[in-house]
Amino acid sequence: MSPTSHDRPHDADASSEPAEPARRRFLQSAAAAAALGAAPHLRAQNAPEPANAADTPTPPAVPAQPVRLDINGREYVLHLEARVTLLDALRDYAGLTGTKKGCDRGQCGACTVLADGRRINACLTLAVMHEGQRITTVEGLATTGVPATIQRAFIERDALQCGYCTPGQLCSATACLSEFAAGTASAVSADVRTRPAQLSDDEIRERMSGNICRCGAYANIVAAVRDAHAASA
Repeated sequence: MSPTSHDRPHDADASSEPAEPARRRFLQSAAAAAALGAAPHLRAQNAPEPANAADTPTPPAVPAQPVRLDINGREYVLHLEARVTLLDALRDYAGLTGTKKGCDRGQCGACTVLADGRRINACLTLAVMHEGQRITTVEGLATTGVPATIQRAFIERDALQCGYCTPGQLCSATACLSEFAAGTASAVSADVRTRPAQLSDDEIRERMSGNICRCGAYANIVAAVRDAHAASA
């Protein structure tokens, strides 16, 4: 006797039987993943409270030490911590605020000064590293109140707008002219083994490329450096 329709399972019931274990495994996996995701949060919430700050010994402060700096021909004795940068020493301790703090990362050149005639970014070096060197800032470029040749050229060529980058530009241009006079080649020199033939505009741009002028006075800056070079020659 063949089974009737009441004796046979419905098709829907038959198809749902194999899906039930898969559904159960999916729910179990989801629950396990949620538990693992919440574990770090629970550990953070249940972490022991930190000890009382009063119970933690405070490390002793590093005492300031006298640092002797020759700045613009004058000796300064500054009491500084070892971590004080040359830029902060000039501005905050020596009171020479002509050197500007721009990016404070050595990228803009606003803090350029001269150390024994070599241009450096004052924000990237420590003051204690320059004892015994001659530091020249923008305040030291003029002689007995008379502007230096490069300073006059910047004024005549209107090579500044807001003026914030100008101290660094002037110090960098001073070193640029000294380097060329000494025969130092640049990346655009035709032959780096020989003295550059002339201080072309390309040479000036390359040698001054470490100083950013956000106002965009580059054409006048190049002209000012070119005029100063011609005057000194």
